[in-house]
Amino acid sequence: MLDSIEKLLILQDRDRKIIKVREQLAHIPAERSQLQAKTSATSAALDAAKLKQKHIETDRKKLELEVDTKKGQIEKYSTQQLQTKKNEEYRALSNEIETCKKAIMQLDDQQLELMEQAESAQKEAARLTQVAAENKRNADALLAELATREQASKKELAELEANRNDLASAVEESALYKYERLLKHKGSTVVVGIQHGVCGGCHMTLSRQTIVSTCADQEIVTCINCGRILYYTSDMDLAVAE
Repeated sequence: MLDSIEKLLILQDRDRKIIKVREQLAHIPAERSQLQAKTSATSAALDAAKLKQKHIETDRKKLELEVDTKKGQIEKYSTQQLQTKKNEEYRALSNEIETCKKAIMQLDDQQLELMEQAESAQKEAARLTQVAAENKRNADALLAELATREQASKKELAELEANRNDLASAVEESALYKYERLLKHKGSTVVVGIQHGVCGGCHMTLSRQTIVSTCADQEIVTCINCGRILYYTSDMDLAVAE
């Protein structure tokens, strides 16, 4: 195997590790956002439940005031009945009193309904309080773990990149140029082996001449189909194409 190929394989291995760690780091912000979004959603649901409780209590107090108002009107009409001497006015006041009593009965029914709603809302708020607390505990633990993983990945990336330039500078200039150009377009699979007579990158069948030239180890040979740099080792099955 050509010395340049051996050095390129070492460089490619390093670049693959660098790309992998960079991808891991790139995914971390999305993972963090998902955890924070889940916590925020639970908190928002809890806030909505508490707000519902508050509205129900406000509505109930309004009904209480209306009941008190109706009771006050009944007392007023009752006093007026004692003072009037006209049967017509007395009957009219009796009708007003009866109307107020019916209104109070309706208001009482509404209050009972609101009390049931308040009890249900209170239970839901209590449930969501537990869920929010549990989600926050889990999210905090996962965020801490994520931060640790992020820090470790950054450290690993720094170590991988530290001597990447040294590995690259050890490669013959023209071979490095081909490699760097292919790296931009082909990703981390640039230097590929020949297996069963096909390119290890694009998996297209190679010509006999290409295979022979690669095995000769006299120059860098590239795949005519995809342009990747080819190499061959004794453990590969050539199955040379005719």
